[in-house]
Amino acid sequence: MFDKLQSVEERYDKLNELLSDPNIVSDAEKLRDYSKEQSAIAETVEVYREYKEVKSQYKDAKDMLDDKLDADMREMVKEEIGELEDQVEELEARLKVLLVPKDPNDDKNVIMEIRGAAGGDEAALFAGDLYRMYNRFAETHGWKTDVIETHSTGVGGYKEIIFMINGKGAFSKLKYENGAHRVQRVPETESGGRIHTSTATVAVLPEAQEVEIDLHDNDIRVDTFASSGPGGQSVNTTMSAVRLTHMPTGVVVSCQDEKSQIKNKEKAMKVLRARVYDKFQQEAQAEYDANRKSAVGTGDRSERIRTYNFPQNRVTDHRIGLTIQKLDQILEGKLDEFIDALIMEEQSSRLESVEE
Repeated sequence: MFDKLQSVEERYDKLNELLSDPNIVSDAEKLRDYSKEQSAIAETVEVYREYKEVKSQYKDAKDMLDDKLDADMREMVKEEIGELEDQVEELEARLKVLLVPKDPNDDKNVIMEIRGAAGGDEAALFAGDLYRMYNRFAETHGWKTDVIETHSTGVGGYKEIIFMINGKGAFSKLKYENGAHRVQRVPETESGGRIHTSTATVAVLPEAQEVEIDLHDNDIRVDTFASSGPGGQSVNTTMSAVRLTHMPTGVVVSCQDEKSQIKNKEKAMKVLRARVYDKFQQEAQAEYDANRKSAVGTGDRSERIRTYNFPQNRVTDHRIGLTIQKLDQILEGKLDEFIDALIMEEQSSRLESVEE
C-alpha cells in the first residue's frame, strides 16, 4: 500500500511541475487533463503526508522512552504515544479508502429516465411520484433540474420523463437509483380497497462531454416533426420536435418540450451522447461493471431494487436489505439514509477487493 502511496505522491509533485510549464499552460486540453488528475489525488497526498508526519512524531516519542526520564515525564510520553497510535490507525484506514478506485463518472451531471412499467395508469402515477422525489432530492443538494422530454398521461402521471440534474457529484449519489422500483398501494380508482403492485424503471446516465464521446454528424440522422400534446399554438403547427438516430448503435432520442427546434436538438444531443457513452461503457468496461455489480446488485435496469409500501409507510432496498419506516419522508426527497448505506456497502466491497 505504501509503495503505491509513494508513487501517487511522486505523480502529484510531477503534475505540479507540469502545470507550471508554459507549454502546458498554453495547451487548454493538457492543462484541463493534468489539473483534473491532480485534483483527483490531492486528498490522498494530503492525508499521506499527514500520516508520515504523525509516524515521525510517533517514532520520536518511542525513542524518548529509551532515555532516562522521571516518572511524570515517562507517563506523559506514554500518553502521547497512545494518542499518536490512534492517529496512525485512523489515517491508515482513511488511506485505504482513498486508494480504492473511484468511479470516473462520480463528479458528473446526471440524465435520468423514468418510465412507467407494469401497472398501467398506476405505474405512470408512480413514475410521477419518483420524478417529484428526485426533484426534491436535487433541491436539497442545491442541484438544478431541467426537464428534457415528457410523455404524460391523462391521469397526471408519466409514461416517460427524461430530465437532467446539474450538480457536482450528482452521479456519485444517484447512480444507485438505477433499476426497477416497485410500489404497493391502493389506487384511487380501486373501490374494493385492494392493494395493487406496479413498477417503474429508472435509468441513471452520466452526462458525457464531447471530449469523451465523439459523435460524427455523418453518423446521426436528424428528423423533425410537429410536436404533440399540451403546449399552446405551436402544437401540430411547427416542425419543432426533433428525433436523432445514431446509426452505428441504433440509439434513438426525441425531444419536443421546447418550442424552438434548435433547443430541442441541443437537449436531444445531450441525451444521445449520454446514451451512446453508457452503451460503450456497458460493453467495454467489464471490470468497472463487475465492481459495481459486486457492491449494489447487477446494475440491470430490470432488476428490482426497491419496494415502496404505502399501507405500512415502509420502503425496502432489496440490494442491502435495508427497510425504513418513513415512506412519506422518502417521497419528499429524503433519500440520504439509503444512499449513504449503499455508498458504504460499495466502499466496503471495493476495499475488500483491494486488500485481497
